[in-house]
Amino acid sequence: MIHVPEELAAAQAKYNGEAGRAFVAGLPGRAEEFLGHWGLRITGPSMHGVASLVLPVERITDGVPAALKMQILDEETEGEPVALRIWGGAGAVRLLDHDSATGTMLLERLEEARPLSSLADTRAALGIVAGLLARLTAVPAPEGLRTLGALAGAMLDEVPAASARLGPQDAAVLRDCAAAVRDVLAEPGDRLLHWDLHLGNVLAGGREPWLAIDPKPLAGDPGFDLLPALTDRFDPDPGEILWRFDLLAEVVGDRHRAVTWTLGRVLQNGLWDVEDGEPGLNPEQVAIARVLRERRG
Repeated sequence: MIHVPEELAAAQAKYNGEAGRAFVAGLPGRAEEFLGHWGLRITGPSMHGVASLVLPVERITDGVPAALKMQILDEETEGEPVALRIWGGAGAVRLLDHDSATGTMLLERLEEARPLSSLADTRAALGIVAGLLARLTAVPAPEGLRTLGALAGAMLDEVPAASARLGPQDAAVLRDCAAAVRDVLAEPGDRLLHWDLHLGNVLAGGREPWLAIDPKPLAGDPGFDLLPALTDRFDPDPGEILWRFDLLAEVVGDRHRAVTWTLGRVLQNGLWDVEDGEPGLNPEQVAIARVLRERRG
């Protein structure tokens, strides 16, 4: 029997309700099915995030190490194997096999005990993220992937109601971010985005020093991918915020669009905060938005 951590069960119940509880209840059976189907044996304890259970495994026939990833299938996770196949291991973990009916994946085994967040030098770590960002977003997104244009249009529709539930200052930030997004809504971009590229989602590897994991891909402008790295080990100093932004924006090219779509990402997170009943917007992201709005002019 595999161990299903209580934290994963709680997260699935919170975010996915009955579907999440059913997913958790079915994990032992799913693991048994795919261990047999792909000829695997478990080599260590279970690992998990908010949405997935990962088992360290090896192939019985040749001893090749791998990771068996099981997650609930939804609009965010269904694109993960698509993106990993397109990247083909260039800057991201390699997909070894995939079951489309369940979303279960067999992945290249990386060094889970050595995330990029373990690197003490923050600027060096962010430089690595910038290099991965440049490689991953250089690829055109495939047809059929969820799009930033559709997400942004839906976000703008939510702004009036969300603003009414915030205090005056936070409501003004939300409306300013929405105004910036409206300016670029007609050109949402067509690159393959990771969406969640932060220090914890980059692991040490064997064939490359560092590789991205756990994408929630969509088609859009690379500027929408900057915020997670801007908030890692957040430093409120405006000069440090701009240094980070300039480092990341340089690899995506158009600085004005990078500012605008980073504000769009603040908007997305702010709307989620309101939906979750938070009393206000995340102060770190508000600080980033204010610095970038001044840069945007």
